[in-house]
Amino acid sequence: MAALTALGLTPDEPPTFQSANGDRYVAAVARLQATAHVYRCDCSRTEVEQAASRLGLPPTVYPGTCRARGVSGEAASLRVRVPAEVVGFVDRAVGPFSQQLEAEVGDFVVRRADALWAYQLAVVVDDGAQRITDVVRGADLLDNTPRQIMLQRLLDLPTPRYLHVAVARNAAGEKLSKQTGAAPLDLSEPVRQLELAWRHLGFAATGAATVGEFLSHAVRAWRKRWCRAAAGTHTIGTASGP
Repeated sequence: MAALTALGLTPDEPPTFQSANGDRYVAAVARLQATAHVYRCDCSRTEVEQAASRLGLPPTVYPGTCRARGVSGEAASLRVRVPAEVVGFVDRAVGPFSQQLEAEVGDFVVRRADALWAYQLAVVVDDGAQRITDVVRGADLLDNTPRQIMLQRLLDLPTPRYLHVAVARNAAGEKLSKQTGAAPLDLSEPVRQLELAWRHLGFAATGAATVGEFLSHAVRAWRKRWCRAAAGTHTIGTASGP
Protein backbone atom coordinates (compact mmCIF):
# COMPACT_ATOMS: atom_id res chain seq x y z
CA MET A 1 0.00 0.00 0.00
CA ALA A 2 2.88 2.36 0.76
CA ALA A 3 4.40 1.68 -2.67
CA LEU A 4 1.12 2.42 -4.44
CA THR A 5 0.74 5.66 -2.49
CA ALA A 6 4.28 6.73 -3.42
CA LEU A 7 3.42 6.11 -7.07
CA GLY A 8 0.24 8.18 -6.84
CA LEU A 9 -1.99 5.13 -7.33
CA THR A 10 -4.48 5.69 -4.54
CA PRO A 11 -7.78 3.74 -4.47
CA ASP A 12 -11.16 5.37 -4.95
CA GLU A 13 -12.50 3.40 -1.98
CA PRO A 14 -10.76 1.84 1.04
CA PRO A 15 -9.33 -1.63 0.28
CA THR A 16 -11.21 -4.64 1.59
CA PHE A 17 -9.64 -7.84 2.88
CA GLN A 18 -10.73 -11.40 2.18
CA SER A 19 -10.29 -12.30 5.83
CA ALA A 20 -13.28 -10.06 6.61
CA ASN A 21 -15.49 -11.45 3.85
CA GLY A 22 -16.02 -15.01 5.04
CA ASP A 23 -19.80 -14.62 5.25
CA ARG A 24 -19.94 -13.77 1.55
CA TYR A 25 -18.04 -16.92 0.60
CA VAL A 26 -20.11 -19.13 2.90
CA ALA A 27 -23.28 -17.82 1.25
CA ALA A 28 -21.86 -18.40 -2.23
CA VAL A 29 -20.90 -22.00 -1.45
CA ALA A 30 -24.31 -22.60 0.11
CA ARG A 31 -25.89 -21.46 -3.16
CA LEU A 32 -23.65 -23.79 -5.15
CA GLN A 33 -24.48 -26.61 -2.76
CA ALA A 34 -28.23 -25.98 -3.07
CA THR A 35 -27.96 -26.40 -6.84
CA ALA A 36 -25.73 -29.51 -6.53
CA HIS A 37 -22.77 -27.83 -8.19
CA VAL A 38 -20.15 -28.67 -5.52
CA TYR A 39 -18.86 -31.88 -3.96
CA ARG A 40 -16.31 -33.03 -1.41
CA CYS A 41 -12.88 -34.17 -2.65
CA ASP A 42 -10.00 -35.54 -0.58
CA CYS A 43 -7.62 -36.29 -3.47
CA SER A 44 -4.03 -35.18 -2.94
CA ARG A 45 -2.15 -33.39 -5.72
CA THR A 46 -0.12 -36.54 -6.33
CA GLU A 47 -3.28 -38.65 -6.61
CA VAL A 48 -4.77 -36.19 -9.08
CA GLU A 49 -1.63 -36.28 -11.24
CA GLN A 50 -1.47 -40.08 -11.16
CA ALA A 51 -5.14 -40.47 -12.08
CA ALA A 52 -4.83 -37.92 -14.86
CA SER A 53 -1.79 -39.75 -16.23
CA ARG A 54 -3.66 -43.06 -16.33
CA LEU A 55 -6.44 -41.40 -18.31
CA GLY A 56 -4.06 -39.62 -20.66
CA LEU A 57 -4.95 -36.18 -19.32
CA PRO A 58 -2.58 -33.28 -18.58
CA PRO A 59 -1.41 -33.46 -14.94
CA THR A 60 -3.24 -30.24 -14.05
CA VAL A 61 -6.67 -31.49 -15.19
CA TYR A 62 -8.81 -32.98 -12.44
CA PRO A 63 -10.11 -36.36 -13.71
CA GLY A 64 -13.35 -36.38 -11.70
CA THR A 65 -12.34 -39.03 -9.15
CA CYS A 66 -14.74 -37.81 -6.43
CA ARG A 67 -17.44 -36.39 -8.68
CA ALA A 68 -20.18 -38.74 -7.49
CA ARG A 69 -19.87 -37.54 -3.90
CA GLY A 70 -21.95 -34.99 -2.07
CA VAL A 71 -20.63 -32.40 0.38
CA SER A 72 -21.12 -34.20 3.71
CA GLY A 73 -18.33 -36.10 5.44
CA GLU A 74 -14.87 -35.42 6.83
CA ALA A 75 -12.98 -32.20 6.16
CA ALA A 76 -11.98 -32.04 2.52
CA SER A 77 -11.78 -29.57 -0.30
CA LEU A 78 -14.89 -28.59 -2.24
CA ARG A 79 -14.84 -28.72 -6.02
CA VAL A 80 -17.34 -27.21 -8.41
CA ARG A 81 -18.69 -29.37 -11.23
CA VAL A 82 -17.86 -27.87 -14.60
CA PRO A 83 -20.15 -28.46 -17.56
CA ALA A 84 -19.09 -29.97 -20.88
CA GLU A 85 -19.27 -26.54 -22.47
CA VAL A 86 -16.98 -24.03 -24.07
CA VAL A 87 -16.72 -20.80 -22.08
CA GLY A 88 -15.33 -17.85 -24.00
CA PHE A 89 -14.97 -14.09 -23.80
CA VAL A 90 -13.39 -11.22 -25.70
CA ASP A 91 -10.42 -9.75 -23.87
CA ARG A 92 -9.81 -6.07 -24.57
CA ALA A 93 -6.10 -6.68 -25.19
CA VAL A 94 -5.78 -10.34 -26.21
CA GLY A 95 -8.99 -10.70 -28.19
CA PRO A 96 -11.21 -13.82 -28.24
CA PHE A 97 -10.27 -16.55 -25.74
CA SER A 98 -12.14 -19.71 -24.80
CA GLN A 99 -11.76 -22.98 -22.90
CA GLN A 100 -13.53 -26.30 -22.80
CA LEU A 101 -13.42 -26.43 -19.01
CA GLU A 102 -14.11 -30.14 -18.59
CA ALA A 103 -11.23 -31.14 -20.88
CA GLU A 104 -8.76 -28.34 -20.16
CA VAL A 105 -9.28 -27.72 -16.43
CA GLY A 106 -11.67 -30.19 -14.87
CA ASP A 107 -13.66 -29.60 -11.70
CA PHE A 108 -11.78 -26.98 -9.67
CA VAL A 109 -11.48 -26.17 -5.98
CA VAL A 110 -13.55 -23.38 -4.43
CA ARG A 111 -12.72 -24.19 -0.79
CA ARG A 112 -9.50 -25.87 0.27
CA ALA A 113 -9.24 -28.80 2.64
CA ASP A 114 -7.81 -26.46 5.32
CA ALA A 115 -11.05 -24.40 5.02
CA LEU A 116 -9.33 -21.49 3.25
CA TRP A 117 -11.21 -20.02 0.32
CA ALA A 118 -9.79 -20.59 -3.13
CA TYR A 119 -8.88 -17.66 -5.35
CA GLN A 120 -11.44 -18.47 -8.03
CA LEU A 121 -14.39 -18.19 -5.63
CA ALA A 122 -13.09 -15.25 -3.60
CA VAL A 123 -12.32 -13.02 -6.58
CA VAL A 124 -15.70 -13.68 -8.21
CA VAL A 125 -17.67 -13.01 -5.03
CA ASP A 126 -15.64 -9.91 -4.15
CA ASP A 127 -15.92 -8.45 -7.66
CA GLY A 128 -19.67 -8.94 -7.50
CA ALA A 129 -19.99 -7.38 -4.06
CA GLN A 130 -17.90 -4.36 -5.09
CA ARG A 131 -19.78 -3.96 -8.40
CA ILE A 132 -16.57 -4.20 -10.41
CA THR A 133 -17.14 -3.37 -14.07
CA ASP A 134 -13.58 -3.70 -15.44
CA VAL A 135 -10.75 -6.04 -14.46
CA VAL A 136 -7.19 -5.21 -15.55
CA ARG A 137 -4.55 -7.77 -14.60
CA GLY A 138 -1.58 -9.80 -15.83
CA ALA A 139 -1.83 -12.17 -18.79
CA ASP A 140 -0.76 -15.04 -16.52
CA LEU A 141 -4.36 -15.01 -15.23
CA LEU A 142 -5.97 -15.09 -18.67
CA ASP A 143 -6.80 -18.80 -18.48
CA ASN A 144 -8.44 -18.35 -15.07
CA THR A 145 -11.13 -16.16 -16.58
CA PRO A 146 -13.43 -18.84 -18.11
CA ARG A 147 -13.68 -20.50 -14.68
CA GLN A 148 -14.62 -17.18 -13.14
CA ILE A 149 -17.21 -16.48 -15.83
CA MET A 150 -18.76 -19.89 -15.16
CA LEU A 151 -18.93 -19.14 -11.42
CA GLN A 152 -20.49 -15.75 -12.15
CA ARG A 153 -23.21 -17.50 -14.11
CA LEU A 154 -23.84 -20.06 -11.34
CA LEU A 155 -24.01 -17.30 -8.70
CA ASP A 156 -26.09 -14.95 -10.87
CA LEU A 157 -23.39 -12.27 -10.85
CA PRO A 158 -22.56 -9.88 -13.70
CA THR A 159 -19.45 -10.48 -15.81
CA PRO A 160 -17.07 -7.51 -15.96
CA ARG A 161 -14.93 -6.56 -18.96
CA TYR A 162 -11.42 -8.03 -18.88
CA LEU A 163 -8.08 -6.65 -20.03
CA HIS A 164 -4.99 -8.81 -19.56
CA VAL A 165 -1.62 -7.08 -19.98
CA ALA A 166 1.84 -8.52 -20.55
CA VAL A 167 3.62 -9.79 -17.43
CA ALA A 168 7.05 -8.37 -16.57
CA ARG A 169 9.68 -11.14 -16.75
CA ASN A 170 13.40 -11.50 -16.11
CA ALA A 171 16.02 -12.65 -18.61
CA ALA A 172 15.16 -16.28 -17.84
CA GLY A 173 11.52 -15.70 -18.74
CA GLU A 174 10.33 -15.89 -15.13
CA LYS A 175 7.68 -13.50 -13.82
CA LEU A 176 9.23 -10.81 -11.65
CA SER A 177 8.52 -11.63 -8.01
CA LYS A 178 10.22 -12.09 -4.67
CA GLN A 179 10.34 -15.81 -5.40
CA THR A 180 12.52 -15.23 -8.47
CA GLY A 181 14.73 -12.68 -6.71
CA ALA A 182 13.33 -9.54 -8.31
CA ALA A 183 14.58 -6.29 -6.82
CA PRO A 184 12.00 -4.14 -5.00
CA LEU A 185 10.77 -0.89 -6.50
CA ASP A 186 13.04 2.09 -5.91
CA LEU A 187 10.49 4.48 -4.44
CA SER A 188 13.07 7.26 -4.25
CA GLU A 189 12.45 7.71 -8.00
CA PRO A 190 8.71 7.13 -8.43
CA VAL A 191 8.49 8.74 -11.89
CA ARG A 192 11.24 6.47 -13.21
CA GLN A 193 9.45 3.40 -11.88
CA LEU A 194 6.19 4.51 -13.47
CA GLU A 195 7.89 5.16 -16.81
CA LEU A 196 9.47 1.68 -16.78
CA ALA A 197 6.09 0.05 -16.20
CA TRP A 198 4.47 2.32 -18.79
CA ARG A 199 6.97 1.38 -21.50
CA HIS A 200 6.57 -2.29 -20.61
CA LEU A 201 2.87 -1.90 -21.40
CA GLY A 202 3.78 -0.71 -24.89
CA PHE A 203 3.47 3.04 -24.50
CA ALA A 204 6.00 5.73 -25.34
CA ALA A 205 7.77 7.51 -22.49
CA THR A 206 5.84 10.53 -21.23
CA GLY A 207 8.83 12.70 -20.27
CA ALA A 208 6.95 13.76 -17.14
CA ALA A 209 8.82 15.47 -14.31
CA THR A 210 6.37 14.62 -11.54
CA VAL A 211 4.03 11.78 -10.60
CA GLY A 212 1.07 14.07 -11.21
CA GLU A 213 2.25 14.94 -14.73
CA PHE A 214 2.88 11.29 -15.52
CA LEU A 215 -0.57 10.17 -14.38
CA SER A 216 -2.31 12.99 -16.27
CA HIS A 217 -0.59 11.95 -19.51
CA ALA A 218 -0.96 8.21 -18.87
CA VAL A 219 -4.67 8.36 -18.12
CA ARG A 220 -5.35 10.18 -21.40
CA ALA A 221 -3.22 7.75 -23.41
CA TRP A 222 -4.78 4.72 -21.69
CA ARG A 223 -8.30 5.93 -22.42
CA LYS A 224 -7.42 6.59 -26.04
CA ARG A 225 -6.03 3.08 -26.51
CA TRP A 226 -8.40 0.94 -24.46
CA CYS A 227 -11.58 2.77 -23.55
CA ARG A 228 -12.80 3.05 -27.11
CA ALA A 229 -12.75 -0.73 -27.42
CA ALA A 230 -16.09 -2.49 -27.64
CA ALA A 231 -17.42 -3.86 -24.38
CA GLY A 232 -16.14 -7.35 -23.63
CA THR A 233 -18.57 -10.21 -24.14
CA HIS A 234 -18.71 -13.73 -22.87
CA THR A 235 -20.27 -16.83 -24.32
CA ILE A 236 -21.16 -20.24 -23.00
CA GLY A 237 -21.83 -22.93 -25.57
CA THR A 238 -21.81 -26.66 -26.03
CA ALA A 239 -18.67 -28.73 -26.25
CA SER A 240 -18.96 -28.65 -30.04
CA GLY A 241 -19.25 -24.88 -30.09
CA PRO A 242 -16.65 -22.39 -31.36
